[in-house]
Amino acid sequence: MRRILAKGAALVAGLVALALAMTPAVAQETVRVGTEGTYAPFTYQDDSGKLTGYDVEVLRLVETKVADLKFEFVPQPWDSMFLGLEAGKYDVVANEISKTPEREAKFLFSDVAYFHSGSAIIVKKGVTGIHSLDDLKGKVVGAGTGSEHTKLVEDYLAAHPGAFEIRYYDGNVTPVLLDIAEGRIDAHINDPIVAKEHADKLGLAVEVTGDLLAKVPSYFVFRKDAKGEALKAKVDAALTGLKADGSLSKLSQQWFGQDYTQD
Repeated sequence: MRRILAKGAALVAGLVALALAMTPAVAQETVRVGTEGTYAPFTYQDDSGKLTGYDVEVLRLVETKVADLKFEFVPQPWDSMFLGLEAGKYDVVANEISKTPEREAKFLFSDVAYFHSGSAIIVKKGVTGIHSLDDLKGKVVGAGTGSEHTKLVEDYLAAHPGAFEIRYYDGNVTPVLLDIAEGRIDAHINDPIVAKEHADKLGLAVEVTGDLLAKVPSYFVFRKDAKGEALKAKVDAALTGLKADGSLSKLSQQWFGQDYTQD
């Protein structure tokens, strides 16, 4: 009897294995993602040359929720990020992007925010007397072209013409932090997490001063077409699930030591 049962169990196991082997694999759609790859800790190359960062790893978590998606990351300079999306060079942008009316007029944004970032003033370490935008009168302020942090500076200057000078830089934060450390400019507005990451890595004597000027959610960005709509729906569903099961919060804790996924 035992031999019969053993043979029966073996037969069932064999049939299950055969069925699994015959089950067709889920066809995966390769989705190209535009991202800077130089904006640590959100998107950058690690010491081995692998692209990583919080934004990149969020999308890798999304892959675990959507079996038919496979993301392929395409490093792209910030100043041509949205042009590349428009041109079809990639299908989604992952780069700590916030919403603006101008962007929403041209692109689709995920409904679910995966991060809530801040804007703060960065100055040379030891500088006193700068704690707010009002304190920048007569100063030179470095600003990243097209950045949501820069919009704060531009809006302030529009309301206070001539209060200070803006010196524009491309999307790479390193040159502007170098210029602050060397005294060539007086301040910069950026995410304090990003500023600290780059300053620590490069050994730059800069620091965050004052309270946060703003706190804004970050979204993934898609083209405004049928493919973009379908992709957005899948990503939103995955992000909802990742928030519900705590995976997104856990990832934020791993990268930043606290949960930046909530409002």
